[in-house]
Amino acid sequence: MELRIIAQRLHEAIVEAGEHALQVQISPRTFSTKESLQSGADQGSQLITASVDEDILTFMRHKVDSIGPFDGYWEEAGNDRHPGGHYWSIGKVDGAINFARDMAEWTLTLSLFEINDQGVAYPILGIVHAPALNITYLAARGEGAIRIRRTPSGIKRERIVPTTTAGLKGSVVSFGMSYFAHESRRAIETVAAIAGMPADIKRIGPTSLDLCKVADGTYDAYFEPSLHHWDIPAVSAGSVVVWESGARLRQWDDTEINWYANNNIVASNGLLTAELQPYLEV
Repeated sequence: MELRIIAQRLHEAIVEAGEHALQVQISPRTFSTKESLQSGADQGSQLITASVDEDILTFMRHKVDSIGPFDGYWEEAGNDRHPGGHYWSIGKVDGAINFARDMAEWTLTLSLFEINDQGVAYPILGIVHAPALNITYLAARGEGAIRIRRTPSGIKRERIVPTTTAGLKGSVVSFGMSYFAHESRRAIETVAAIAGMPADIKRIGPTSLDLCKVADGTYDAYFEPSLHHWDIPAVSAGSVVVWESGARLRQWDDTEINWYANNNIVASNGLLTAELQPYLEV
């Protein structure tokens, strides 16, 4: 089955999973759950999203297994990944704190990795679905990237492209940061270094959605340090959308994303990367 057809069928599945997750988010919460949010953002978000994540993973695995099982799952294959293999990565809620705080900016993600003859992994299909925003980004290798919006007048499918902003001055830049203090400090120091050049610097998240907003021209660039193995589903899904839109995604040192290690990532329209690069080395 062609990647395009698989992507379309799994888009329907992830929208269905998103409807369930959204109902959980908008439902009244118990007093104990609200109390946990006051005791710590991470603790509270984990408590609220734990059951949602489990439901999503169970539902999406069933759909993937029936539509395009391939060789298994990225997180489980480990050393068994082999050249020519294809492995799915199903994401939990990306933007758990946003989800717990009743913000609309959170996503469900799905990606498909291919291992080439040299044993190098590349994501070749990505879906990023934002249920509360009624937006899905979908991309498959060689097929381009599209944004699917549910509007009062019906569903709109639009091919997306990045901006043509040539430099940092007057641009709109987004950044992400960890809840680990030493990792967040790197992001804040970079923001301080470029302050005064972009027209605006956003911090909304999550990673997958920020990447897609570079792809569709909402942002001119996005950067985040210290993305970990648990961020792979979000980054891999968003990366396919970025690349297929014509935008650029690399590490801060201009090397390729390493899907087996932590990454400092920077996505841009490709035109202002050179000007941004020195500030990422602060």
